[in-house]
Amino acid sequence: MLVFGRNVAKEMLKNPKNIKSIILQDSFDDKNIISLIEKDNLNYKYMSKREIDHLIDGVHQGIILDIMDYKYYNLNDIINSNDSFIVIIDHIEDPHNLGAIIRTCEAAGVDSIIIPKDRQVGITGTVMKTSVGTVNDMKIVRVSNLANTIDKLKKNNFWIVGTALENSVDYRDIDYSGKIGLVVGNEGSGMSRIVKEKCDFIAKIPMYGKTNSLNASVALGIMVYEVVRNRK
Repeated sequence: MLVFGRNVAKEMLKNPKNIKSIILQDSFDDKNIISLIEKDNLNYKYMSKREIDHLIDGVHQGIILDIMDYKYYNLNDIINSNDSFIVIIDHIEDPHNLGAIIRTCEAAGVDSIIIPKDRQVGITGTVMKTSVGTVNDMKIVRVSNLANTIDKLKKNNFWIVGTALENSVDYRDIDYSGKIGLVVGNEGSGMSRIVKEKCDFIAKIPMYGKTNSLNASVALGIMVYEVVRNRK
């Protein structure tokens, strides 16, 4: 998997075991990054900007890392652990949204993230870049069926909280002190019907302007930090 950009490179170079090789633009002059590369004896080569532009569709800032594909965790890894705060993603399709969600979850101390295999972006180079490398610090589980997964979590004493405007309560009025599975829905359609039916609580974030919805990653950020605040 190719990831690119100086910020994500700096994060990856802190723990370089997953880096297979590095491509630098021939004018690359970030002495800090070059020093990290040479310190760990990593394999790298120089290429022209034109050559690099053909490899990456994005702002690469003169550096590309070829890294090992992300190795997903197993659901039992988190059910049998002490994880008590899980984010469940119901078919997010935009890699930038997923990357932003992962970055927020890592910053807030979320224990793990669950994503479905179908109709859902996985861990790509764009997700890695948007998350600024924090993907490597999160336990991410990929499952075949979200509804069945939620049933397993509920059997293990998790309360499932989703978000929607209809038939919902103010997100600040929910008790988050127990084991929580927080669901974020699709960018356009929100939670699927079957996932919504599995939720113990449906929360809403009040809207005071003309806009009646928030970007998925923004809404998730508000909810995540309310859970964190409530559990202190």
